[in-house]
Amino acid sequence: MKTELAVGDIAPDFTLLDQNSKEQSLSSYQGKYVLIYFYPKDDTPGCTMEACSIRDNINEFKNLDVQVFGISGDSPESHQKFIKKYNLPFDLLSDPKKVAVKAYDADGLFIKRISYLIDREGNILKFYPNVNPSKHAAEILADIKSI
Repeated sequence: MKTELAVGDIAPDFTLLDQNSKEQSLSSYQGKYVLIYFYPKDDTPGCTMEACSIRDNINEFKNLDVQVFGISGDSPESHQKFIKKYNLPFDLLSDPKKVAVKAYDADGLFIKRISYLIDREGNILKFYPNVNPSKHAAEILADIKSI
């Protein structure tokens, strides 16, 4: 899979609503690493596996100063239910108009399961086009630790 965004590019900024209908902007997290992971739909098998894998490793992400955001086209209310059902300790952002989805080349018939790791200056550090939902969190953590 080829993307128009490349490692070293400035990560496109966005402002989306989280599960609490609060605006979240990527630019407000400069100074931290940010993991943005795109996924097709709340509470589906692969998406649940990926979210729970990140949840189970959230302390490591926090210790490494990584802010995690999941993004799909689902509503804030749907995200709230998904978070509550699986006790997810990170924000899920709602992108029904596919603003960030398109900016990050995650658009398709369904939103693609891809991720971006963004450095402290807001640049793309790593792109993950082929996500394995059960191993993705470990892969990202290994990459951050190798920096």
